[in-house]
Parts: sequence; structure tokens; C-alpha cells
Amino acid sequence: MPVAPPDPKEAVGRLLGFAGPRKKLAVLGCVLAGVNGVFVVMPLVCVWFVLRDLVAVAPNWSAAEGLAFWGWLAFAFSATGLLVYFAALMCTHLAAFRTAANMRKQALGHLGRVPLGYFDSHASGHLRRVVDGCAGQTEDMLAHKLPDFVGSLVTPVAFVAVMFAFDWIMGLVCLVPIAISALMMWWMMGRRTKNDGMPFMMLYQDALNRMNKAAVEYVRGIPVVKVFQQTVHSFRAFSEAIMSYRDMAYQYSKSCQRPQVVQLVAINGTFAVLVPAGILLAHAAGDFAAFLTDFLFYAVFSAITTTMMTKMMYASEAVMMAQDSVRRIDEILATRPLAEPSAVQAGHPRDGSISFEHVGFAYPGASGDALVDMSLEVPAGSTVALVGPSGGGKTTAASLVPRFWDVDSGSVSVGGVDVRDIPASELMAQVAFVFQNDRLFKASLLENIRAARPGATRAQVEAAAHAAQCDDIMAKFPDGLDTQVGAKGVYLSGGECQRIALARAILKDAPIVVLDEATAFADPENEALIQRALARLCEGKTVLMIAHRLSTVTGADVICVLDGGRVVERGRHDELVAAGGLYAKMWNDYRTSVTWRIERSGTHAA
Repeated sequence: MPVAPPDPKEAVGRLLGFAGPRKKLAVLGCVLAGVNGVFVVMPLVCVWFVLRDLVAVAPNWSAAEGLAFWGWLAFAFSATGLLVYFAALMCTHLAAFRTAANMRKQALGHLGRVPLGYFDSHASGHLRRVVDGCAGQTEDMLAHKLPDFVGSLVTPVAFVAVMFAFDWIMGLVCLVPIAISALMMWWMMGRRTKNDGMPFMMLYQDALNRMNKAAVEYVRGIPVVKVFQQTVHSFRAFSEAIMSYRDMAYQYSKSCQRPQVVQLVAINGTFAVLVPAGILLAHAAGDFAAFLTDFLFYAVFSAITTTMMTKMMYASEAVMMAQDSVRRIDEILATRPLAEPSAVQAGHPRDGSISFEHVGFAYPGASGDALVDMSLEVPAGSTVALVGPSGGGKTTAASLVPRFWDVDSGSVSVGGVDVRDIPASELMAQVAFVFQNDRLFKASLLENIRAARPGATRAQVEAAAHAAQCDDIMAKFPDGLDTQVGAKGVYLSGGECQRIALARAILKDAPIVVLDEATAFADPENEALIQRALARLCEGKTVLMIAHRLSTVTGADVICVLDGGRVVERGRHDELVAAGGLYAKMWNDYRTSVTWRIERSGTHAA
């Protein structure tokens, strides 16, 4: 759900809340940075005393006394300031690293409790950008920009305090360029856009997220791009994301052209205001020598205003990025997790049966219902196939069993207990999944299979791999089960990945098996092996099978035909074919498609 961006103070406070006990280190680091801001001014004061003593004895410079004292004192202030600044950064770095780590941990921990269907509607590229990228953005802000911002604020405050001891009029003149620079920075970075009143940084991060999400999808589609000789423009979402980011960044940069010029001229041209003011004030000065020494102090101070305001500018940008990071992390944390039953409510399935009772469900944000008043009984140990046109609700129905989503009306039960009353860990132990595009971890084959049951022995993993017809996979690699998959390892074909996934499901040995077209992308050789593995996996289990290839469901105990989210037919294969309904039409279409073949020129397809 959309979350409003916090104000800067709230954003910093939220970030420090992630730091836990190290929040005190962040506060201490900012205090030390403020102390360093005072030390930045003090050497200039010492320089003023040196100039005062020199002007007082001019032109007899050798008669000046105390120069060494003020010089060493200036050195002491500078050296102490460096040590204090180093200590400040050490404190803020420790807090920043803990903050980023805790942000990632909390976000990932919360994602582990949200409905699994959440990941279907939120692209992996977007989530990676939020969990990893946004947390990483906060490190630089807390570690460097925040203490620099505090120091940059304290420095002019200390200067204002010191200036009353010299010439307050000249001090105010020096503050004029600083005020202009601050105003221009606010104009560029703090104002809201004309179209929707949103801060630019929020729009900028939105554009980056869209581009990151589209880029991940594009990279996954590169094989299609190469096979069909397409360009990036054929992937409209990616192309539009790039163009949108380009146009937005260009328009914003163009709007900042004049303010940035004014800001740079003001902060780098303090002398251009100071010198005319000094000439005007010199006429009214009673003691010209004293006025000259004061003027030299402000001239020296003007040199550090550029560094000071530059730090403030970068800190302001970092704070805005932190605001956006906190907002996006909060959007994840605001996602409602699956409700866990209390100890009193918790139930335990008596067997592997599944029951759908008047189930109604609509995806978040969808205009229509995915399932409408669906009722279906799957007895323990039976095989039920869900078939129907694309978009009919087959995958949706199967995903409600392990609570990828919770029903809007009605109920889904496992072993006579509503799945909402079964603890999540126990429900997951009841169900094994085999999808059409199962993915493997970047780990060994052993670890990939053992993920289903971490406590399994090597012998149990080997037995599961053998049952899943994986012997040829292990035989072709010298390291066998210890072969690494993915980065710095080997890559398996789609059919081989599917068999490893089946081994994982066999090792889990759950009483319920959900199959989502497990042989969809397999070649004939792999399909034969996968069918044998599936037969082993489904022995004595309750099987809920989603099928597009109707030849795989002819032996099912019950075939349930879904269309438009409703159950329109149910029965055995022969019964449904004889009924002449939707299933019979699908079966005839399927038989026609499998007998179609290409013949020589001059003949037609039979």
C-alpha cells in the first residue's frame, strides 16, 4: 500500500530507530561533529590575533610578540578538530552499518511472513532495489552526510557568535551569500513538482525503481531478443522506463540551471560582497588598523563557506534520499502478513484431504473475481486435476491451499481444518510444490535438494535424487551431488532443473502434492524421466494437479473444469468426454493439435 513520505526529522528518527542500541553512537557522532564545527572556526580566530599583532607593529614586523603562541594554538585546534572529526565518523559509521543491516533484516523478515502471492505482484527487481538499494543509500547519509550537516550548521552559528566580538555588520554581510545559497538549494531540492506536488527525489527514486524492474525483466528476456533479432524498443516497458527517466532528469536539470548558477556565484563570490562593503565601512571606521584586521578575519572566513555549503547541499540530498528509503521500506513493512492462529485456535490436519467450500477470491487491485463460489472435495490419497481455459482460476485455486493468498469468502481446509487455523510452519510441512519453472539456488545439488528437509542425511538425499531420476545428472559431473549450481558452477537444462526440484519434493515427503504443469518445458527425453519421478512422488499422496496438456490427466480420479473462476464440470475423463461439454471440446482440440504435422509443399497439414 502507498505510504506517505516522512518529513526529514521523522525520516532521520526512523533511521536511528533501526540502529537499535547504536543510536547513541549516532547521536554522539553528531555531537562530536558539532564540536568539530566549532574547532573549524577557532584557528581562524587565532589567525586574526596573528594579523592583529602584525598590523599593530607594522611595518616593524620583528617587534610582533605572541605569533608563535597563536600559531601553535591554531595548530592545536586544527589537530584536535581532526581527531574529534575522526571519532565522530567512527561513531556514525558503526551506527550506519547497524542501521542498514537491521533495515535489510527487518524487511526480509517481514517478507518471510507476507502471503507468497505478494511476490507475484511485486517484481524481484523492485524488491531487490528496495531491500538492498534503499538500505545501502542510508549508510552514506548516516555515516558521512549527517555529521557533516550538523558540523556545517554549527560552523556558521559559531561564526555568528564570534562575529559580535569583531564587526557585526561585516559578519552580517558575510551571511548574505550563505542565505542566498541556502535559498537556491531549497529551490532546487526542497520544492515540489508542479504536476502532482510530489518532491522531485520521490519521483526520481520511482523512476529508478521502474527502470530497475523493467531491466530485470528485459535481461530475463534476452534469449527472445537474440532469437528474434529484436531491440530494446520492442520491450515497451523497459524503453518507456528509460525514456521517462531521461525526460524527467533532463527537465529537472534544466529547471535547476539558473538557481545552480546563482548558488555557485553566491557561495564562491563572497568576496564580491565583502570587498565593496569593506570599502564603504572603512570610511566610518575610527581605527583603520583595527578595522583592517577585522576585515581580514571575514575575508579568511569567506574561504570556508564554499566547503560548508557544499556539505550542506550533499547532506540535504542525502536526507531526501533517506526519506524515500524509509518510505519504501515502510511500504514493505506495512504489507499485512499472514495472520497466525493463536494457541487456542490452532488446529492440526487429521489427513491429507483438501476441501474448497464456496470459495470467493479476487486479487488485490483486480476489477473482477478470480474464483466465484467454488466448491470442491479432494479426498486424502486421491488425484484431482484442475483444467480449463487460460485465466479460468486453476492456479489461483491451487495457490489458496498453501495460503499464497487468503480467501475473501468461504474457506479452504486441509485435513478438516481451515488453513487459516493451521500454523504456517505446519501447513508448509503438509504441502510439496512442483512448479513449471522451479528455480535452483546458487549452491550444490546436495544443498538444493536438502532445502526441503535441512536435517536430512546425505544417504536420504541420494535416495531422493535416485527416485527423481537424477542419476544421469550426478554421473556427468565429477563432484556428483557436491556440484555447484549457478555462479562459478554449472548450469542445468530446464528438464534437469525440474528433476532436481522433484527430488526436493520427494525428500520433503509431504502428504499433499501440488503440481503446476510440471512437464511444460521439458523435452521428450526429460519428460519421460519426469513422469517416472512424478509417479514416485505421488505414491499414496493427495495430488492437486494443474494441467494444460490433457493427456497427463486422463487417469485422474476427478477432473474439475474451471472457467471464469467457476466450476463448470467435474468427473472422470470418459464421463466428461461423453458429456460433450467444455472438457470434450478441449479434448478434441488437444487431439487435433497433437496429430498436426507439417507436410511437403503442395500438400496440406493433416
